[in-house]
Amino acid sequence: MIVGTAGHIDHGKTALLQALTGQAGDRRREERERGMTIDLGYLYAALEPGAPLTGFIDVPGHERFTHNMLAGAQGIDLVLLVVAADDGVMPQTREHLAIVELLGIPRALVAITKCDRVDSDRVQVVRDQVRTLLAPGPYADAPLIALSSVTGEGIESLRQQLLHAQGEVQQRSTEGGFRLAIDRAFSVAGAGIVVTGTALSGQVAVSDTLRLGPQGKPVRIRGLHAQNQAAEHAFAGQRVALNLSAERLALEHIHRGHWLLADSLYAPTQRLDIDLRLLAGESRALEHFQPVHVHLGTQDVTGRVALLEGASLAPGGRMFAQLLLNAPVHGVKGDPLILRDQSAQRTLGGGRILDPFAPTRQRRSPERLAQLAALADSADLEEVLPALLAHSDTGLDPQRVERQFNRPRSRWVLPADVRLIDTRQGAVLFSASRWQALQAAVLEHLARFHQLEPDQMGPDRDRLRRFAGSPLERSTFISLLEELLASGAIASRGPWLHLPEHQVRLSEEDQALWQRLQPMFDQAGFAPPWVRDLGHEEATVRALLLKMARLGLLHQVVRDLFYTDSMIQQLAAMLLQLADANPVIQVAAFRDAVGLGRKRSIQILEYFDRIGLTRRFGDRRQIRPDSALARRTEP
Repeated sequence: MIVGTAGHIDHGKTALLQALTGQAGDRRREERERGMTIDLGYLYAALEPGAPLTGFIDVPGHERFTHNMLAGAQGIDLVLLVVAADDGVMPQTREHLAIVELLGIPRALVAITKCDRVDSDRVQVVRDQVRTLLAPGPYADAPLIALSSVTGEGIESLRQQLLHAQGEVQQRSTEGGFRLAIDRAFSVAGAGIVVTGTALSGQVAVSDTLRLGPQGKPVRIRGLHAQNQAAEHAFAGQRVALNLSAERLALEHIHRGHWLLADSLYAPTQRLDIDLRLLAGESRALEHFQPVHVHLGTQDVTGRVALLEGASLAPGGRMFAQLLLNAPVHGVKGDPLILRDQSAQRTLGGGRILDPFAPTRQRRSPERLAQLAALADSADLEEVLPALLAHSDTGLDPQRVERQFNRPRSRWVLPADVRLIDTRQGAVLFSASRWQALQAAVLEHLARFHQLEPDQMGPDRDRLRRFAGSPLERSTFISLLEELLASGAIASRGPWLHLPEHQVRLSEEDQALWQRLQPMFDQAGFAPPWVRDLGHEEATVRALLLKMARLGLLHQVVRDLFYTDSMIQQLAAMLLQLADANPVIQVAAFRDAVGLGRKRSIQILEYFDRIGLTRRFGDRRQIRPDSALARRTEP
């Protein structure tokens, strides 16, 4: 169990921990000279013989060091709110309580200290103050223990309450990737660099490799301590010290606020969608795009709040918001965060992360707000996923979902209505019903294309995507078309797509003319005649050949130069054979293979560029594997 103190300056937090544990903690010289806690202090003690060690975090009470208090408040299981009997409830008592409530710390105990300085009536007055303070929040029933760190009165009662709470603390999940928010970094003679923090999820072992800081530097774990004891592995919920090693790793490169993460979780972000609550005690509303300090983990970054459901948020109100941060951070769904004002003097409110990879567009759309509502209502991935997909036309990246929920895909149990669609750019999650609706929409758009262009065989893939106005990425749209082609719902002729029942025929006059021209194309092979050389009126021949190109029977390589579909297929097959020998295709190699001049070879290759069979890089080309022509001509 990790216990953190909270309370006003000089209310006896450090003295109480010393009386409770018999340890003085790690006080720095500046703190001893000034008689106050400035930075975080840590100590470990067993609450009774044989009990596991409990970690204690002593936080500063002075308002100037609230940022240090916030760094220590992450990941604790129980808050020990300290109120001095002679002072009673003070400003930092209220702010610290607001912070721990916003962070969602599950348990609280209240210690009324310095009772040796006042009479029993005063102690009762402070009890009443504290009860009134706690009444509206989640700690209304928190135990109150009156005590004195000087005389020892009440210390044993506090210890028993802590032991009772320790028995009820639920172990944090070790299922996801390891995450540790660094609160201290120092060098140890003979060992090297050591970082400490509270493990928020997962587990880690000696020799594991993690990612450090915003640059994601790989570091290896040389050794570790968990709860102040040497160990081979550590897990979520423990205070952990990790001895790091890496090439060119320097202490000055590591700072409080950096993260140590499992490799799968490294994904820096500067946009977070959150469920935001403004404290009821605020004197004015929070305005859209207001600058703030954001405390996440042990990190303190500046940014702005983009409100998603209105222009302002009234005190005590709640609203979905997007944080636009000035530095990269790490977070997963459910992580708590605190917002303070621009000058970092006052706590404004806080919230929980809903999506650490917030979109840049359509962030206020009804569909996006519906997704955020689903994320706010449930923490369970399998329960939330159908609702997210029901409001998504583009699907979800499963790797991003893994990082968002810190749940490896191997542990997912996908609901019946969720499909994993394979694309050339990776898998995409889709609602099965939404996927079917997108396929139906494509068929409707293709039918409409046939109505508007009855003399054309159909569009190619990219033209159909543009015509349908599809929001899908190209790779996902191609996967959708491949399913339709495989099922027979769509047919193809060359690169042209059409409904199976759609047919385009030449008029009798056009058919008669083509019968006279076709032998000249068949005999010419890879060097067909130009329009002017076909022995008929050029305008009439040109109109016929263009019509046949729209039908997919001919291909217009350049103006007035047409190839039959069978010739283009043969040329494409030769190009694929060249690519098998050398993926980088050069003009000279293609020229030699087809036996044509350089100019004609370049014209053919540029046509293949246009229809998507090849991609050009200077004078070189490579086959595009997603081309329908490439797959159709492969042996």
